[in-house]
Amino acid sequence: MSGNTITHKVTAVGERIGTTRDASVTRHRAARELGLRRSEFELAVQLGRVRTVPDDAGGGPRVPRDEIDRIRAADGFPEALRTGVRTVGTTEGAALMDVTTGRFTRLARLGLLVPVKFYVNRYRAVVWLYLAEELRQFSTDERNSALLRGRTPEGLRDQLREGLDLRPRNWRGRHLGFLLRQADDPWARAAAVASLLDPAEISDVVTDPYERSHLRRFRPELAMHSSPGSPAAQLADEIATATDPDEIDWLRSDLAAAVETARGHRPAPRPTPRAGPALPDPEPAPRGATEPAPRGMTELVRPGAEDLSPPEKERPRWLSGLLGRLRRGDS
Repeated sequence: MSGNTITHKVTAVGERIGTTRDASVTRHRAARELGLRRSEFELAVQLGRVRTVPDDAGGGPRVPRDEIDRIRAADGFPEALRTGVRTVGTTEGAALMDVTTGRFTRLARLGLLVPVKFYVNRYRAVVWLYLAEELRQFSTDERNSALLRGRTPEGLRDQLREGLDLRPRNWRGRHLGFLLRQADDPWARAAAVASLLDPAEISDVVTDPYERSHLRRFRPELAMHSSPGSPAAQLADEIATATDPDEIDWLRSDLAAAVETARGHRPAPRPTPRAGPALPDPEPAPRGATEPAPRGMTELVRPGAEDLSPPEKERPRWLSGLLGRLRRGDS
C-alpha cells in the first residue's frame, strides 16, 4: 500500500471526527443554551426530551446542534421545556394536587404516583421527587376523583397497614427504562439490568467470571451526592436493589436474555494465554543406543545379559582383527 493511501485514510478519519464534534456540543453547553440547570438537563435526557449522540473522540455523550435548534424552535420554549422536567416533593406535590400530604403519601405508596428521582437528606431520610406535570395530569383525570376526595377503599387500606410501599420498586422500574434508553451497546443493556440485582443473583445467572467482569465495566453509576460507603450511599444502594421475589425473578430472566444477546453480538474479552519458553528439540540418540527400561520393567531383563558378548558375525571387521592380534600376543 502506498504512503499516499495511508495519508488519505488518516485524513478521512480525522475529518469525520472533526465534523462530528463540530456538529455537536457538550452536555454542559447544551444545558446552558437550553436554559436548564444541570439536574434538569440530565432528567430531560433520561425522559428522551433531549437527544444525545456518542462522542467519536471517546468523550461523554454530546448533543447535536440540530437537536438544540429543534428544541429552541418548539412552541412555548423555554417555559414548556422547564415545565416538562420540573420535579416536586411530597409537600409541594400535595399542594399542586390539592390534597393532604397524608393522602398524597398513601397514593404514592400504593403505586398510583410514580417517583422519578430520590435523594437521601442529611437526616438519612429518603426524599422522593415526582414530575409536576404527571401529578397535574393525575389530579385532573375524572377517573381519579374518588381517590382524591373519597375514602380509601378497605382493601387498599389493608395493604397500607401491612406496610405496602411501591415507591422504591416503581422508581427502579422507571430508572431501568432510563438506563436502557441511553444504552448503545448490548453489554451496556445487560449491565443496566444487572445494576438492579444483588451481586449474588448476578453470579447465579452469569456464571462466567469474565462475563461478570465485562458487565462491571458497563455498570451505570447511581448518581448520588453522598460519599461512597457512607450510610446515605448504603441506603441508596438498598433502594436501587430489587427485593421483591417476583421482581427479582423477572430481572434474572431479563438479565439472562440480555447476556445471551450480548454474547452473540460480541463475546466478553478473555486474557490471552501466556506462551511458555520454547523447549529445545531433543538430540538424536547415538546409533545402537537403547532407551532405559521403564520403571517396573527391569525384572524382564535376563540376569547377566549385559556380560554377554555379541556373536562373532555381529562384530565389526576391525574389532575382530584387533581381538585376534591381542589373543596371539598373549599366547
